[in-house]
Amino acid sequence: MEIQKLSHASVLELLPDRHPEAHKGDFGKILLLCGSEGFTGAAALAAMGALRSGAGLVYLGVPRSIYAIEAVKLTEAIVFPLPEEDGKLSAAALAPILRRLPQMDAVLIGPGLGQSEGTLAVTREVLEEATCPVVVDADSINVLAAHKDILRERRHSTILTPHAGEFRRLGGQTGQGRVSDAVAFARDTGCILVLKGHETVITDGEECYVNPTGNPGMAVGGSGDVLSGIIVSLLGQKLPPLQAAACGCWLHGAAGDICAGEIGQYGMLPSDMVEVLPRLMK
Repeated sequence: MEIQKLSHASVLELLPDRHPEAHKGDFGKILLLCGSEGFTGAAALAAMGALRSGAGLVYLGVPRSIYAIEAVKLTEAIVFPLPEEDGKLSAAALAPILRRLPQMDAVLIGPGLGQSEGTLAVTREVLEEATCPVVVDADSINVLAAHKDILRERRHSTILTPHAGEFRRLGGQTGQGRVSDAVAFARDTGCILVLKGHETVITDGEECYVNPTGNPGMAVGGSGDVLSGIIVSLLGQKLPPLQAAACGCWLHGAAGDICAGEIGQYGMLPSDMVEVLPRLMK
């Protein structure tokens, strides 16, 4: 299998044009299901990653107890509260989520949700009911570790974004090498896999990209939340799922490289990466 690498020029070619007559709905309606008590930053960073990478409308559903926090943090996102139990989404959140799903162009689920029966119930139902692409990250990956049948049975695009530890919990690490393991997992589950780390691997089992951008300064809590927000934003803007994942990784890493050059790897933050994203998309 040929390993492909993106460049800045190839990423810009894949980004959709912004027509003068366009309105906000033309640039994607995306739903983010993120956050829990004690993990409010994940939701905010994912939402800002989506907004700064061009999403037209970002809807963020969070547990009711953190709604006020997210509403203060975020000016441009449409934040709404959902039923919860012990600070995490509960199964009662499914009804309002499912009412919104048919209007969405893409969904992100997982950042900061915490691991609970409610998280599993919401993740399972979203994957079963959503006909648009879904990005599965963080805690939604962890609760699926014992339920890979849910991934195999889904008939629409699913993008998983595990780091090495999450990939091990999914049973994807065989010792054959990162690229071989990623390709085998993608073929087995029918997912697009974004195996994060140095030279992130992005594959649908048939095509494969290795991302050349990024640096160790990005190894800080919240960085992955920004990445998942960028990917779901590009999906909402109608990039093909594999290319949306690959472009998202390139942009995220390139933003980190700008921050490393201007601030230094020791002090750079995910919020810094969010702020420089627009420089890479003009």
